[in-house]
Amino acid sequence: MIETERLVLRPPVEADHPALYAMWADPVVMADLGPVKDATASAAALARHDGYRREGLGFLSVVRKEDDAVIGFCGLKRGDAQNPIAGQVEAGWMLGRAYWRRGYALEAMRAVLSWGWANLDVPHIVAITSQRNAASRAMMERLGMAYVAGGDFEHHAFAADDPLRHIVTYRITRPVSAA
Repeated sequence: MIETERLVLRPPVEADHPALYAMWADPVVMADLGPVKDATASAAALARHDGYRREGLGFLSVVRKEDDAVIGFCGLKRGDAQNPIAGQVEAGWMLGRAYWRRGYALEAMRAVLSWGWANLDVPHIVAITSQRNAASRAMMERLGMAYVAGGDFEHHAFAADDPLRHIVTYRITRPVSAA
């Protein structure tokens, strides 16, 4: 569990599923991330993230302290073996639409990165998104990540004509104080 001023980040529990499933089923939330997911696909996504926990990684439910609302999903995982970031620690996040533009994602991900530096012996952490996802790219920059020249690639999970196929990579290097 990770705690911030306004949030608790913890492994998902069954009571979180309706909020997480609703987020994955929202076409606005998923517009730059991939296809919407039904309950079966959402359950499969959660199961994949449970697999990362064997390494001490995995995404967490983002819970707002003031009302215990499950507002998102964020954390660290291993980069997909079929992409150039294979094996690297990858950061990711998503929030329900009602919680955008309130600083929650930035607060959560700063805490996740701090946890990563304290608990993982890695030189850097990466994040990827579709080239067109300006909001995520701006967030990566606010987190201190820099665009990786030569890190663009075509994501295998998207059709050749899907604009989400064009992926960019950002990276943050371990701070000297975290070494």
